[in-house]
Amino acid sequence: MSLISLDNTSIAFGHVALLDKVSFRLEKGERVCLIGRNGEGKSTFLQILSGDLPADSGKVERIPSCRIARLAQEPLFNPDDTVFHAVANSLGDVGQLVEAYHDLVHQLAHECNDQLLSQLESVQQRLEAQDGWRLEQRVETVLSRLELPAEQKMSSLSGGWKRRVALAQILVTEPDVLLLDEPTNHLDIEAITWLEEILVEFNGGLVFISHDRNFMQHVATRIIELDRGQMTSYPSDYARYLITKQEMLVVEAAHAAKFDKVLAQEEVWIRQGVKARRTRNEGRVRALERLRKERSTRREQVGSMRVQVNASETSGKIVIEANDISKVYGERTIIKPFSTVIMRGDKVGLIGVNGAGKTTLLKMLLGELAPDTGEIKHGTHLQIAYFDQLRAQLNPEQSVFDVVSQGSDFLMINGQNKHVMSYLADFLFAPARARSPVKSLSGGERNRLLLAYLFTKPANVLVLDEPTNDLDVESLELLEELLMEYTGTVLLVSHDRTFLDNVVTSTIVFDGSGELSEYVGGYQDYLRQRPASQETGKMGAKKVEMPTPPPAETFVVASKARKLSYKEQRELDELPKKIEHLEAELKELQLDMAKPAFYKDTILRDQALGRIDVIQQELHEGYLRWEQLEN
Repeated sequence: MSLISLDNTSIAFGHVALLDKVSFRLEKGERVCLIGRNGEGKSTFLQILSGDLPADSGKVERIPSCRIARLAQEPLFNPDDTVFHAVANSLGDVGQLVEAYHDLVHQLAHECNDQLLSQLESVQQRLEAQDGWRLEQRVETVLSRLELPAEQKMSSLSGGWKRRVALAQILVTEPDVLLLDEPTNHLDIEAITWLEEILVEFNGGLVFISHDRNFMQHVATRIIELDRGQMTSYPSDYARYLITKQEMLVVEAAHAAKFDKVLAQEEVWIRQGVKARRTRNEGRVRALERLRKERSTRREQVGSMRVQVNASETSGKIVIEANDISKVYGERTIIKPFSTVIMRGDKVGLIGVNGAGKTTLLKMLLGELAPDTGEIKHGTHLQIAYFDQLRAQLNPEQSVFDVVSQGSDFLMINGQNKHVMSYLADFLFAPARARSPVKSLSGGERNRLLLAYLFTKPANVLVLDEPTNDLDVESLELLEELLMEYTGTVLLVSHDRTFLDNVVTSTIVFDGSGELSEYVGGYQDYLRQRPASQETGKMGAKKVEMPTPPPAETFVVASKARKLSYKEQRELDELPKKIEHLEAELKELQLDMAKPAFYKDTILRDQALGRIDVIQQELHEGYLRWEQLEN
């Protein structure tokens, strides 16, 4: 029997149906990933599954005594609670006993008296009667696994740590069904990999919304997509879904084109005047009316964001140079002496656990925060656009239009005047939505608005602090493409491993103790290059990436440079040309993949995909060899 089932379920807000006669079954042991564009109704669907929101019509059934736990996108807490209290609260009455026991033990550690001992004995007896010791141990275990500080006040925690507390709240309840809305938001890579392990081992039913493609690939056993009110199920992992979805879109486009052709022919026939009236077939007229009605109810696929950065003058060749910079707060060393040179066109990723100092380093590099030691030099003609993960630049009372317009109805984008409404449409804001206040927007819409605001400013340096949170996959991939083609410099903080792999050319890794290391390439490249002693360290404690063959050679900086042999020098001279040819071939294959015809011939498609894998491996080995020879 299904844990939860929906039959012909519908819900609408205004005239738009978010769910239009949707049916769904969740079986025990399934891990279902729900994907779709921002605003399609994914969070609403989870609320219907949990029973927090009734459907307008249809049937929703849950098995008796089914325990359902839902992680909201933005969980709320009492700021005066400690972490332990916040987690134990989710256990109900027994949780209150666990809290009381925890408080009494804490008080007795500072002051021992008969009254406290008597209260402790009473609470212990009640815990034993209700099997509370097992629950108390469960709370302690979850807090330990998530490395949560039990006595810390919720008001002092960052967004990432509050997200961990919300996860702890639902994990201690041991539910039959887990409903998770963007569970990886604000989590660092270490916490994400831990969560992957927990969810893969979970033996109940799981439905989660996510934009993290690596996370989806590792966790999901089935993909369901919500698109224009309809739900489609893909019983496969994310990689297979992408291929199947493209094939379905090609078929849908062909059917729509055929339908529109028939409708156009019938419209011509009905308007043929006297000749048509003489031969008019009433059945054909009724059929035309049905065609018109069907066409009017068809919901077109939502367009894609059209993103471009407002071009700026070219910066100097050296953008930022840092020499032995460090930062200490109190007794804690945030950044030990660190040096780096960032050149024009570099795309640098910053990786580390929450609180390791990534934002601190960004502010020092940008000159907003002075280092305790060392110096920072900026190149010439720098124009910086800064994306803040907390979206502090957005005034919640302003309208979307006012945020972007800057007091004018027209914007100058790359030398061309563009109306604000047209510009906002590029970021998927309809005219009615453009007049809404910022505070009414969803998380994904706020991210799109901040990107729209930033890209109105000419910039040759983009600083992006967690830009991928709440973006749907399609918008995320478009942002990826923009950054890959961007000729300026990018400083990027992200916990999205796929995003890092696709965008950055080098990574700066924080080990949590203030030590910083720089590596060539993205997250996967870092995993391959890091010293063996870090294999079980803070970053990437368990490697859960898709298995890849180890490179023939690993980039290691020699302790003492030596002169290259004639053969090695020839190899170094030829490598750039070889890499250029490989990249050109890869780009050509990727352009072919964007064409519908690519997916019709399965043999050619598989050959092309296989060749892409080979090229990517050769490029990786080529870059590693280039770095090795140059050093």
